[in-house]
Amino acid sequence: MATQKCGSHSFQLSQPPFITGWASVAGKKESQGPLGKAFDKTSKDPYFGEKTWEQAEKRTQELALETLLKKTGLAMSEVDLVLSGDLLNQCIGSSFSLRNTGIPHLGLYGACSTMAESLLMASMVVGGGFADRVVAMTSSHFASSERQYRFPLGYGGQRTPTAQWTVTGSGAALVCAKGKGPRIESCTVGTVTDLGIKDANNMGAAMAPAAHDTICAHFRDLGANPDQYDRIITGDLGQFGKELLIELCQRDGVSIGGKLEDCGSLIFDNTKQDVHAGGSGCGCSAVVLCSVLLEKLRTGQWKKILFCGTGALLSPTSTQQGLPIPGVCHAVCITNGGI
Repeated sequence: MATQKCGSHSFQLSQPPFITGWASVAGKKESQGPLGKAFDKTSKDPYFGEKTWEQAEKRTQELALETLLKKTGLAMSEVDLVLSGDLLNQCIGSSFSLRNTGIPHLGLYGACSTMAESLLMASMVVGGGFADRVVAMTSSHFASSERQYRFPLGYGGQRTPTAQWTVTGSGAALVCAKGKGPRIESCTVGTVTDLGIKDANNMGAAMAPAAHDTICAHFRDLGANPDQYDRIITGDLGQFGKELLIELCQRDGVSIGGKLEDCGSLIFDNTKQDVHAGGSGCGCSAVVLCSVLLEKLRTGQWKKILFCGTGALLSPTSTQQGLPIPGVCHAVCITNGGI
């Protein structure tokens, strides 16, 4: 019997696990943004000392995991499982970063929703008693993403106003059965939505309906409302997608405008950095969560947030075939654990 299931999409954890540590690694452009001082490690070298963009992305995950273990005082042998993913074909950023570590690994793909997906699954694994220490981790890289999904950088293509800038970075969080830190109390698993958006340079519009669907399902399943949260944080709709989400929720009588933040809008300064609609990529919500968001919960500045990872489930092949872009959103309710 599914004793922890609530409604059609959600589950409430009877033994909420703790997020006992976190680490963030970011690139040069991200370090120059408003959150730059909050990241654990940054690099002025976009290659992170490697030979290719893809190897650079792999390196960001290695650094995130190494930094997390150093901060928590754990050895790799003490980690029961890593749940991770990225935007590269076959998720090679994640699998290559864990080569020869000896840590059991389950690879995930939820596009930009992967950080929320990995946290959600980590909470199920730990809350269900299958593991004591699980790392949730993901990454993205601007150049590797552009090469795979859009144009080579040397092409010099024009970016539309709705386009977002893929974040270079990685975030990792340690979810434990015991300890101190923010707690994951409930989660909502999203459904794949497709309203026919075909513009790969307007992923915010493709993902906003999924965010709306999941947020409304979370409130409905758990009998909650926006007033119970300090912030509802999407990752990452960008400015246009954020505005569309507010409109969709207002249409259904759900007012989130005063609570809503978006990782894609937080990580860059749109007035000083040429990022158009904001940030995107698996690493966007990951580095924002694993720096300022969890820190505000740890210090008691916030008591409760709803972290909503949004993903555009396109591929180079689907775009070339002219197919629309499905979206998905997974929500994780995180509290300060009574700190």
